[in-house]
Amino acid sequence: MTRKQRSEVLEKELPEIYPEAHCELDFKSPLELLVATILSAQCTDVRVNMVTKSLFKRCKSAADYAGIPQVELEEIIRSTGFYRNKAKSLRGMGEALVERHGGKVPQTMAELSAIPGAGRKTANVVLGNAFDINEGVVVDTHVGRLSLRLGLTTNTDPVKVEQDLMKLFPKEKWTLLSHWLIWHGRRRCKARNPDCDECELRALCPSADKPDRFLKK
Repeated sequence: MTRKQRSEVLEKELPEIYPEAHCELDFKSPLELLVATILSAQCTDVRVNMVTKSLFKRCKSAADYAGIPQVELEEIIRSTGFYRNKAKSLRGMGEALVERHGGKVPQTMAELSAIPGAGRKTANVVLGNAFDINEGVVVDTHVGRLSLRLGLTTNTDPVKVEQDLMKLFPKEKWTLLSHWLIWHGRRRCKARNPDCDECELRALCPSADKPDRFLKK
């Protein structure tokens, strides 16, 4: 089976396996999703969702993030890890949105990826899930791992992995693709001890029963 053939099968199989796949960060606005995504670095979505319950009550606008004292913000987000840098990023984000975009979250890759604390991955999350704009594929640790295991790429660099995936899947599926792979990575194909025996994709996975061959990359 070629890489393209495998991607075509996955495009059909994954939505049947995970019909409810969606972004698991809680948000009600583009700003909330941008904040939650920045906080999700090196942190679980579950933990972020716990923290943002109180954070979103304290900060309701870009100006609120620009004006909240560093120490206060650090205390609110402490449990997400790397809280000092994340607090600086969130305050910088607020300032950038107020100064450059009238307090609104921009809807282009160039503008979003230039926001403090953001980057291409964060921009893809916000564009795809808050604005329904398929600009690229979110490549987090799950997507990177599964793309290797499923033989969709030989690259480990997120940018190169994203480029490979964009060539294999139709543009209108790019946001959903990341959700499908993330859900499969969290529920079945975990980094260590993946459940190959029960895996719905085992028949087409070139790494079945030997998934750790990529762990050192």
